[in-house]
Amino acid sequence: MATKTDFLKSIAELSEAELSSRIAENEVRLKKLEFAHAISPLENPMSIRSLRRDNARLKTVLRKKQIGI
Repeated sequence: MATKTDFLKSIAELSEAELSSRIAENEVRLKKLEFAHAISPLENPMSIRSLRRDNARLKTVLRKKQIGI
């Protein structure tokens, strides 16, 4: 993703269904990256960390929308 603030602005406009689908997609991508990294080292292992953090941000925004904050 570009930057943290751009990412947060873009996900704030998404609906709950869109957030849920992006979370599911990211979890699949994360599993594939972790598996690929276990077999042979990735060129950029920091991509795993950034994807994990982006997924946490998505989950946070989704939860805020669910409870109405």
